[in-house]
Amino acid sequence: MEDNNFIKYTFDAGIATITLNRPDVYNSFNREMALSLQQHLRQCQHNEAVRAVVLTGEGKAFCAGQDLAEATAANAMEISEIVDQHYNPIILLLRQLEKPVIAAVNGVAAGAGANLALACDIVLAKASASFIQAFSKIGLIPDSGGTFFLPRLVGLQRASALMMTGDKVSAAEAQQMGMIYKVFADEAFEAEVQRLAQRMAQMPTKGLAYTKALLNCSFEFSLEQQLAQESDYQHRAGITADFKEGVQAFIEKRKPNFKGQ
Repeated sequence: MEDNNFIKYTFDAGIATITLNRPDVYNSFNREMALSLQQHLRQCQHNEAVRAVVLTGEGKAFCAGQDLAEATAANAMEISEIVDQHYNPIILLLRQLEKPVIAAVNGVAAGAGANLALACDIVLAKASASFIQAFSKIGLIPDSGGTFFLPRLVGLQRASALMMTGDKVSAAEAQQMGMIYKVFADEAFEAEVQRLAQRMAQMPTKGLAYTKALLNCSFEFSLEQQLAQESDYQHRAGITADFKEGVQAFIEKRKPNFKGQ
């Protein structure tokens, strides 16, 4: 295990696990933790041995968003500066990371913490976890990509209501409305996260990265443009070693041994 300030980082069998580690304040972000998370995400991108990333929180919470004590201190940065320097780079790194990222939401995910989870590729949650767009409770607007991802996940009407009311959404409700992928009983959660992470780490990594890139651009392209992008990325996928291995394994009726190449 490598500890870097307020982030815990472990790597095993192709899986990088990044744990937000300020449990005494529900893993709320200060500057040091935000910059450290950015650093670890960049390392995951550049390390070819990393085939999947798990993002989770230490203790009872996933992430309670911004540490308001830091944000309101006498020498504090402007809120917009915090967003520009801390959260926006994290969200872009998550979406640009060419590996699958699993958010393992182990407890409350509030404010920027909720939107941090929604920016990941797959969100799993404990049954006891919850999601809160808490910004309206302190007179702020949803940041960290919330106004981008949430309406695309649950629709404009529901996103508007959740953001304006700041109502708490249980993990079961979040799954039902399409906000997240799956919910597991608390006692089974860690094993289920590991099971999915191991599965993702054994998948054709480049193909998954191309899929992620296509999903990113599908929000802005026309159908014709998206079809052209699919053709381009299918060409890229078709010349990978993993494609050849997948076809050969299919012909030989065996399990493929993908290398992420």
